[in-house]
Amino acid sequence: MPDRRYFSRRTFAFLRDLEENNDRAWFASHRDRYERDVREPALRLIEDFGPHLAKLSPHFRATPRSLFRIHRDTRFSKDKSPYKTAIGVQFRHDLGKDAHAPGFYFHLAPGEVFLALGIWHPDAVALRSIRERIADDGTGWKRASRGRKFAATFRLEGDSLQRPPKGFDADHPLVDDLRRKDFIGVRDVTQAFATSKNLPGALAEQYRAGLPLMRFLCEALSVPF
Repeated sequence: MPDRRYFSRRTFAFLRDLEENNDRAWFASHRDRYERDVREPALRLIEDFGPHLAKLSPHFRATPRSLFRIHRDTRFSKDKSPYKTAIGVQFRHDLGKDAHAPGFYFHLAPGEVFLALGIWHPDAVALRSIRERIADDGTGWKRASRGRKFAATFRLEGDSLQRPPKGFDADHPLVDDLRRKDFIGVRDVTQAFATSKNLPGALAEQYRAGLPLMRFLCEALSVPF
């Protein structure tokens, strides 16, 4: 593994400046900074993380497409600012075609750096499959989401229904988990973590604690882990 740095203070400086100047003219005049301090370091990270990812699971992919586009989709948003002011990298399952597939995620923004894993906003079929698996295998779910290593590293986050989902027992001992609409573990990290030379290895070490959750979700969706 090459000894090279990925993100730097210049990365976060660019993102802060973009937040204050989120328009196409400014971005065009600072495109070189975006390429040098954001896109190229992210692509290096993705390339160097690939061997680590393969050891976590052979069914997730680290490719240039793992880097989310900087351009925002403003078609259905009142906020028409054209650019995202955070870096998002997702290593998703090789059977997943979008951001709603199971995956490992890394997020960088000034004052907000975190890593996550699991599945965010699964479609109705996938959501029901996960809920049914939790209802049928509560012990396995608790091992996956409350195990010692997982709990010491991640916290479960995401949206939930106000009421138990239709077709599930309101008195189920895991009803709070059945109400979940997202199944993600999140860990906040520092800017120093993001600018470390050993970032690929450091990410892999953190993600390893969440593998039981990833395995449970993949099995619930009948995809290989």
